[in-house]
Amino acid sequence: MAKVTELAAKLALPVVEEAGCELWDVEYIREAGTWYLRVYIDKEGGVDILDCEKVSRALSDLLDEADPIEGSYTLEVSSAGAERPLKRPGDFQRFMGSPVTVKLYKAQGGRKEFAGVLSGYDNGDVTITVGDTAMTFAKADVALCRLRIEF
Repeated sequence: MAKVTELAAKLALPVVEEAGCELWDVEYIREAGTWYLRVYIDKEGGVDILDCEKVSRALSDLLDEADPIEGSYTLEVSSAGAERPLKRPGDFQRFMGSPVTVKLYKAQGGRKEFAGVLSGYDNGDVTITVGDTAMTFAKADVALCRLRIEF
């Protein structure tokens, strides 16, 4: 049987594209005793509340009709965010040269978090450049890589 996130993504994709947006990610998680189905969308120039509302209304109806999730949950549709996590190889290629933060499972050199410019991605290994120094982190060591906004 397919995972809830895969089923929801399959239902959401045409709705999101019809709204002129891109499906970024789908999460199904439990927080404080409540299940949440979170659909993250993106589009050139940014997502606004009207985009989220349009997708949410149409997707809610589809989910009610298809009923792929047992029990109750809360549907949330939102922007992927400026500091979005990068997960798929295409995400890394799209944002090559962008500022990122890499968080590790275990400390390296006394640190678990590194900020730099995304300069490489190879089968899950992430390379960032800090000043003139390139640092590569193995896929197994990387807990999270997300875009970073510099002010």
